[in-house]
Amino acid sequence: MSAPATPSRPLSSFEGFACGGLAACVAVTVSNPAEVAKTRMQLQGELAKKGGEKVYKNALDVIAKTWRNEGLRGVQRGLGPAYVYQILMNGSRLGFYEPIRRQCNKLIGADPTDQIPFTSVFSGAASGIIGASLGNPFFLIKARMQAYSPVLPVGAQHYYKSSFDALRNIWHGEKFRGLVRGIDAAALRTAMGSSVQLPTYNWTKNQLVSRGISSADSIWTFLASSSVSGLCVLTMMQPTDTVLTRMYNQPTIRTPDGRHVGALYKNPIDCLWKTLKAEGPLGWYKGSTAHFLRIVPHTIVTLTANDLIVGLYKRVRDGHV
Repeated sequence: MSAPATPSRPLSSFEGFACGGLAACVAVTVSNPAEVAKTRMQLQGELAKKGGEKVYKNALDVIAKTWRNEGLRGVQRGLGPAYVYQILMNGSRLGFYEPIRRQCNKLIGADPTDQIPFTSVFSGAASGIIGASLGNPFFLIKARMQAYSPVLPVGAQHYYKSSFDALRNIWHGEKFRGLVRGIDAAALRTAMGSSVQLPTYNWTKNQLVSRGISSADSIWTFLASSSVSGLCVLTMMQPTDTVLTRMYNQPTIRTPDGRHVGALYKNPIDCLWKTLKAEGPLGWYKGSTAHFLRIVPHTIVTLTANDLIVGLYKRVRDGHV
């Protein structure tokens, strides 16, 4: 009779960070064209009554016109900083979620392996905020690059030759404050999405396995769980995602004391309010179709790839390959 298998050792924070970052880079390669479409739709008709002039009809129209006028480079604008952001953002979100959740469970006297809604949501939000803070400069650059179009521009236009050129220009003009611009909106957006992403993924996965619907290592389990998670993330994040895009892309003005401040919005709440007042509630949901085309496939690929990469890594690490 063979001895029972020894449970695999949990990943360290660094191991989880690396696996999560790699999985997110795979996902963003697929989802970036939809991100370009989302960004441009969110900026179209910004603060204009009745939506203003429409350059693009919908998300697919954005992708079609961008491909026709700007080629592959256009539909994949911002991919470089997107890779760096995904490593920092999702590496943190996927790598730190479990250690934070386990510590929170211990603090309240619960078993570290228990799936407790409160500690799960808190851990998701906390790990997301860490990632958003680390990746903020690269998300800012990505958003500005994606908004830029030499043919069909919408919103403020920022032209950068490369990510390095963007960092240099922002630092030269605004120093550190420029690189952390919009970090409050980024933290709010990410906390909203992260608070539900991993808890809903893990809950769905546990339900499928515990009810005997599918096995824990089945790719169908990963896909079904990540699909439910992606829909939940989209519902929670959309208004704050629109706010983030506009906060990042807004032009700045120099005050008498030498500071650079946003020309349109003071903070995320001010952006939410001004958007509501000028464009109505639907203004918060501009680009929601493009966001759906981005966030659901991105979440599915990220979480599925993460499970596959983690499984492969554990087998190699533990000498089972």
